Amino acid sequence: QVQVVESGGGLVQAGGSLRLSCTVSGSIFSIKTMGWYRQAPGKQRDMVATITSGGDTNYADSVKGRFTISRNNAKNTVDLHMNSLKPEDTAVYYCKALSSILNAYWGQGTQVTVSS
Repeated sequence: QVQVVESGGGLVQAGGSLRLSCTVSGSIFSIKTMGWYRQAPGKQRDMVATITSGGDTNYADSVKGRFTISRNNAKNTVDLHMNSLKPEDTAVYYCKALSSILNAYWGQGTQVTVSS
C-alpha cells in the first residue's frame, strides 16, 4: 500500500511565501515523476509543477518564476516553494507520484489560501 501525505498549506497574505512538502511511503518500486497539482472551487485540477527522477522540471505558465519544485529521491519527498503568492493561487494543492509502471498515487490535498 502506498501513502502520499502533504503538509504545509495555510493562510498567507498576497506577496507572501509558503512551502508545501509531500512524502511518499509504502510498497512503490520506483517513482518516475512527482508533482503538484491544484484545484480551485468549481474548477478542474491543473498541473502546477512536476519533477522527474532525473531532475527535469516543468511548470505551469502561471507559476513560472514564482514557484520552485525540488525532490529528494532517496527519501521519496517533493517540496514546492511558493513565493510572491497571489489570491488566484488559492486552491487545494495535491501531490502526485507516478511510478515507473505508470501507477498514479495522490495525496488528500492541502489547502492554500492567499488573502488580498
